[in-house]
Amino acid sequence: MDFRHHVPGGSPSSSSTTSSSSQNPNHRNHNGSTAITTTTTTTTNNNNNNDPMHSWWESISKARSRIHLLSTLLPGPEPDSEDPNPISSLADSDAPARSLLSSLTAYTAVSSSLTSSSFSGSGEDSLCNWLYDTFLSSDPDLRLVVLAFIPLVAGLYLSRIHSLSSQTPSLAGFEAVLLALYSSETKSRAGKPVLISIPDLSQPSLYHSPRVSNSKKKPSSAKVNPNSGSQPSRPAVGILSPPLEPQTAIKSTKRAIIVGVALDCYYKQISQMPSWSKLDFCKFASDWAGQDCACKSEFDQNTEVTNFSDGIVEDGIEIEGNVVEEMKNLEIQDENSDKVVARGTRILLPWELLQPMLRILGHCLLGPLNSNDVKDAASLAVRCLYARASHDLVPQAILATRSLIQLDKRTREAAAMAAASAANPVGSNANTPSKAKKPEILLVSK
Repeated sequence: MDFRHHVPGGSPSSSSTTSSSSQNPNHRNHNGSTAITTTTTTTTNNNNNNDPMHSWWESISKARSRIHLLSTLLPGPEPDSEDPNPISSLADSDAPARSLLSSLTAYTAVSSSLTSSSFSGSGEDSLCNWLYDTFLSSDPDLRLVVLAFIPLVAGLYLSRIHSLSSQTPSLAGFEAVLLALYSSETKSRAGKPVLISIPDLSQPSLYHSPRVSNSKKKPSSAKVNPNSGSQPSRPAVGILSPPLEPQTAIKSTKRAIIVGVALDCYYKQISQMPSWSKLDFCKFASDWAGQDCACKSEFDQNTEVTNFSDGIVEDGIEIEGNVVEEMKNLEIQDENSDKVVARGTRILLPWELLQPMLRILGHCLLGPLNSNDVKDAASLAVRCLYARASHDLVPQAILATRSLIQLDKRTREAAAMAAASAANPVGSNANTPSKAKKPEILLVSK
């Protein structure tokens, strides 16, 4: 078929393309017109990609379409209700993806839908398909929205996999979302491991042993043996994460690594995650530890652990005080009683999974912009993991959790002392000596 009849000869693009084709006859096809159409399309696409206004509008349109699709998958207001759909209304903002990320209503609706149904997470789950397709988009803000739901997806997936129920449905939907994050991280690492530089502890520290100038050094009479290894040692290099192998399915032997990589992707963007997502992860971590014994309060026998006060502002958005109450509504209620059943269950905690968990909990525990509810939930989760590590006899987990508990104690003690000093100033404390006050001199005009 001759494609020349479909190219308008009078258009400027075709004339310019034809002249370029005549200058490069080696690139011309046998009919001489297929290259014309391809070159014209490529030129138009390059112009659109270089236009910042076009890229911005394309990002806004893509985010609005994803929000409208999500609103159709979630239960909305009654048909006769005059109230607008709160999720669909997020598309009208100037930054729809960011509005969806910071919306507690949207997170609660998605979490309630995934938690309430025992068949959620299957391959036909529309919400899992929405999360998968949204993460595959090139928009970074939409990817942040998917990352905010990773604690929920990983928590429900691992808890159901390790449950004792033999009638667990297929969880292909959850696995597809986790594999999408794993594949993206595998591609970004390009087959290279994540390395960390470990200093040589046998050498004196610069901060503890100050350098001595050459003029003050005493001449040494001892001869230096060139084979004695007197050269300064280089810092050792440790492997923080081995190279990732491409995976097309989640096998039981690779499950901890894949979920751990997904949590590591969440940790890299944790500063932009909302508080309710972090709070959800801390609760799942406590349930995963599954160790409710006296070991978790071992370090709190002599020191009273007090909760922080509210009023933290995160990323310019005021964190409401009823976040915990909203998250409690997501817990599963037993049908025969009023007892609250935890969404998570006790699972296996290999180091590939525990390492990113401790990084996330460390941020939730010590991050200055985190809400106080998140800090309290992270404190409980770290103590539960310490009790679990003590029973499992995992030295590296014991060392890491004990360090986080000690840092948490010191932070809370410093906060308590600061609050006490603010309530009782130095001048009003009877035990603190104060300078004698000068006599007041009153000036009276005659």
